[in-house]
Amino acid sequence: MFGTYLLRELTHRRKQTAIIAIGMALAIALVIIVNSVAAGVRDAQAGVLASVYGVGTDVTVSRAPEAPAQGDGQSGPPAFDFGAADGQAADGSTTLAQERLNAARGTATFDAAALDTVLGVDSVSAATATLALQNTSFSGQIPTRDAASTDGSAPAGPPAGGADGAGGSSFNVDSFTVEGIDVAGAAVGPLTAATLADGRTFTAADAGSDVVVLDSDYATSADLAVGGTLSIGGADFEIIGLVASGGSNSYIPLDVAQALSGLDGQVSSIYVQAGSSSDVPQVQADIEAALPDATVSTQADLAASVSGSLSTASGLVSNLGTWLSVLVLAAAILIAILFTISGVTRRTREFGTLKAIGWSNRRIVGQVAGESLVQGAIGGVLGVAAGLVGILVVNLVAPTLTASATAQQTAGFGGQRPGGFGGAGPQAAAATTDITLHAPVTAAVILIAVGLAILGGILAGAVGGWRAARLRPAEALRSAA
Repeated sequence: MFGTYLLRELTHRRKQTAIIAIGMALAIALVIIVNSVAAGVRDAQAGVLASVYGVGTDVTVSRAPEAPAQGDGQSGPPAFDFGAADGQAADGSTTLAQERLNAARGTATFDAAALDTVLGVDSVSAATATLALQNTSFSGQIPTRDAASTDGSAPAGPPAGGADGAGGSSFNVDSFTVEGIDVAGAAVGPLTAATLADGRTFTAADAGSDVVVLDSDYATSADLAVGGTLSIGGADFEIIGLVASGGSNSYIPLDVAQALSGLDGQVSSIYVQAGSSSDVPQVQADIEAALPDATVSTQADLAASVSGSLSTASGLVSNLGTWLSVLVLAAAILIAILFTISGVTRRTREFGTLKAIGWSNRRIVGQVAGESLVQGAIGGVLGVAAGLVGILVVNLVAPTLTASATAQQTAGFGGQRPGGFGGAGPQAAAATTDITLHAPVTAAVILIAVGLAILGGILAGAVGGWRAARLRPAEALRSAA
């Protein structure tokens, strides 16, 4: 009886059913598309972050650098000190060269024992420490002054020689980033996201060895290849591999990096992987309590460093897309409620007559709620279909977004600087990449969308049924008269 009556009423009120179902379908489709695109943007951000911080990094631990005190020599470019006997003199010029490996400007180092503290935190499944360094080399020529006269007076005339033969000077200052990493093969860290382009990556046997893995883009720009050598901190390192990392220019074993830079027992960052995503907030809080002087950042915090069109898309989806979905869904439910109430009002004689022949209020409410529920379900099915079509269109178009994740590093000095240093403060070294947006389809999103459609139908049916239950049988007689 219920099903027969329900089918008859939906068939007789095709226009109302179509309007409610279409409105609900549009809202559900928009919800599905926005949620899928948002998931795609989150995946893209995670991919960009992984290129800098490594796959599986949930939390990073670092320390904010202290502001350099005036006159301590840390606020400007690295200083190179030469003694009177340094260099090789020839043809009126003195050739000088020096190479330094220091902690990257804009970073601070701290005791490596902090890694053991982090590993002791509950729900931490893996952690590794790194040391961010800057290798800066100076090479060039300066004019050689004439020896003092035998009577102790100043040499006559200006200094001779120089690169231009007129007493000038010429030198180069070159700089690149160096990352000291644990070569034991931790499940988390900056190289876990790197794609091997040539050669090999580190093994546990490389600890203590002068071997280096280069970023492939840096290797191309510096004309370096596997099997060659690269001078770091005055030592020659064998190039064993090239990776597409997007992070540091070069990677060497952590123990070697600490020894060469004079930072024994020091690290600059700790990369942490939590047991599960739900554990991340608690892991962050526990690490902050255990290391009160440290800066503890989660993936959500790191996402703020992602810039470019990907960041713009993320903002649009998070703000405009979400609010638009909520408004459209609310409007669809409101339309369903209004049409249901309007339909109940037009069916005054019908409901009054049914109550007069013995239908209870509960049965009347159930009948109206059942009709609205079916209308909402129809809208949900149509909305899922429309949403899947929309997602298919997005994936076929495959919009390309540009993104860069920044990690605080030292600015390079490269190039020829005749006569003196150019200033170079800390800058953000960015891993820039083009990402094709892919909107994934998940069963959870579809189930939520269908649930929202059914909820809308239930709300409309509840309001309409309440209105119908208030009708009195006498109204049917007055309406019939």
